[in-house]
Amino acid sequence: MNRAAQPLEAIAGFAALLREHGLAVGIAEQQAMVQAALRVPVERSGLLDPAWRAIACHDARDWRRWPDLFERYWHPQRVRGSTRVSGQTRPSRSLQQLVQGLHDSMAPGQPRGAPADTALQSPAAGDAAAAPRAQGGASRTEALHDRSLAQWLPQDLALLEQLAERIARRLRRRLTRRWRADPRDRRLDLRRTLRASLRTGGLPLHPAWRTPRRERPRLFILVDVSRSMETHAQLFLRIARAFVHAVDARVFVFHTRLAEVTPLLRSDSAAVQEKVNAVTAGFGGGTRIATSLADFHTVHARAQLTRRARVWILSDGFDADEPERLADELARVRGRGARVDWFHPAPQPPASAAMTAVRERGALVDAFHRLNSLADLATLADRLQ
Repeated sequence: MNRAAQPLEAIAGFAALLREHGLAVGIAEQQAMVQAALRVPVERSGLLDPAWRAIACHDARDWRRWPDLFERYWHPQRVRGSTRVSGQTRPSRSLQQLVQGLHDSMAPGQPRGAPADTALQSPAAGDAAAAPRAQGGASRTEALHDRSLAQWLPQDLALLEQLAERIARRLRRRLTRRWRADPRDRRLDLRRTLRASLRTGGLPLHPAWRTPRRERPRLFILVDVSRSMETHAQLFLRIARAFVHAVDARVFVFHTRLAEVTPLLRSDSAAVQEKVNAVTAGFGGGTRIATSLADFHTVHARAQLTRRARVWILSDGFDADEPERLADELARVRGRGARVDWFHPAPQPPASAAMTAVRERGALVDAFHRLNSLADLATLADRLQ
């Protein structure tokens, strides 16, 4: 059956695409979009673009994303070099046919606003197992439920950004044991005060004040995209992308080699998920964590790995390099003053031979954190110092 023959299904697919890119579009918004389409004459179907934009966009960021998303879904032939961005989209759609289909569905025996197409209705409990994928509608579970990242819902993206910003506020600046001059503070800088008193014969007429210096940590995120992490890599990259925007983190992906993807993740276009898919599709081989870590600290971040640096490794810990080598490379990173946190998807910390050697060496990894759901990320927001 042609897509235009099922107008509510087409609108639900468009809403699913919007949610996939972070817009908060639920049942209420979809129903408002249907009502707007019912009030538009067939010959003026182009008015749906501004009407739906006002319904679906809740902030300036949504407003900027809208034109690209709208074109990709309803007019893919106008987007050069585009690929599929949602599993439910199809290449040919017509807003005019959609409006016509909605008007045609308003048979005399049906109440206005309740077309025969039921794509916006929730499936019955007995049909839940038969539905391969929800076309739209609100989730019945809380966003912080222990859903694994493989079952992550698109509407969780907005919550992810909030959690990333919450963690970023904890990481953004930290106190050090150093001091800086601050005339507004009330802590006396005795050394500078005595030096200034030489101009007045030893009388401290010009006191100097100081305050603790705050430094901005530099965050590096290394994401394992090898075959064993295939089900987690794309969503770990979404988490990393949130920190690129929140704290200007640098992100690297690795399997048997290392590559930086920070410029890719810094983009705020609707094609980001396509780019993430392309990055992970090119990987998926074996895993050489130690080799990748050596490339990271000797080539990519040699001058930036100081005591202000935080290195986050997102991996299951399975390494094809010699077991002792990973501990050696982590020791070199720690030797420059950087702190290392290891994030893993399994309930227990990694138990590979390489990770066993790391634990036996001691004090190479500050902490191991389980990261397999948004609930885990919310917990980390409270635990990370």
